[in-house]
Amino acid sequence: MKLTIIGSGSMATALSIGLQKHYELEVVAKDISKAKLLASKLNKPLDIYPLNNYDITGKTILLCVKPYALDEVAANLKGEATSLISILASTPIKTLFDAINAKHIVRAMPNVSAAFGASTTTLVGSHDLKNEALKIFESIGDAFWLKSEKELDIATAIAGSGPAYLALIAEAMMDGGVKQGLQRDDSMKLVRSLFKGFAPLLANSHPALIKDSVMSPAGTTAAGYAALEECGVRDAFIKAIECAYKVTQKK
Repeated sequence: MKLTIIGSGSMATALSIGLQKHYELEVVAKDISKAKLLASKLNKPLDIYPLNNYDITGKTILLCVKPYALDEVAANLKGEATSLISILASTPIKTLFDAINAKHIVRAMPNVSAAFGASTTTLVGSHDLKNEALKIFESIGDAFWLKSEKELDIATAIAGSGPAYLALIAEAMMDGGVKQGLQRDDSMKLVRSLFKGFAPLLANSHPALIKDSVMSPAGTTAAGYAALEECGVRDAFIKAIECAYKVTQKK
């Protein structure tokens, strides 16, 4: 099966790197130099086409451009796609149908971990495309079909933006270790190992139970945890999800 990726940015690149093991790919881009850079990161040759009256008839399209570019991209496409899967945030299915001719449309929200086969992707849209879309994104990580576009927008604030939040936590913990006297390289190694080991813990236990299993009376974890609560870390993350979701509603 061939997938046509429209776009050549960071998400198009991450998806291409992950999907190349499972699908034949081609890229359509306005900036051919960026498309060539994307192609250079893959393990096999990639066909590249300019975004100039490109015929999408009968194709399965992954639309990976910025939301503001939708009208410009749509104006450069002709024909009717069989399937359109859009990763454009804050762009409803109705807007996509009005802009691009396609028999079936699904909205998807993957993240940059797609490059490592570890994306968390949420999807919603045409049920005729459900199984095909799930299969595509399950090949590069976990994929979840949601009930509504509102739920996908909420999920975008968690799974789509989540790598940036977790990166903030990781960097802060690394800096904390350095502040107390650890070498930077050692602090980075410890935090990377911590994140790797936390995934199976979270897969098998509730976060509260993980916390309770580590926190001893009057111990180091209790002291650190109290400092996090005092600084309002929990509330800050809840508000971060709320603020990110509100941005998706500015349509």
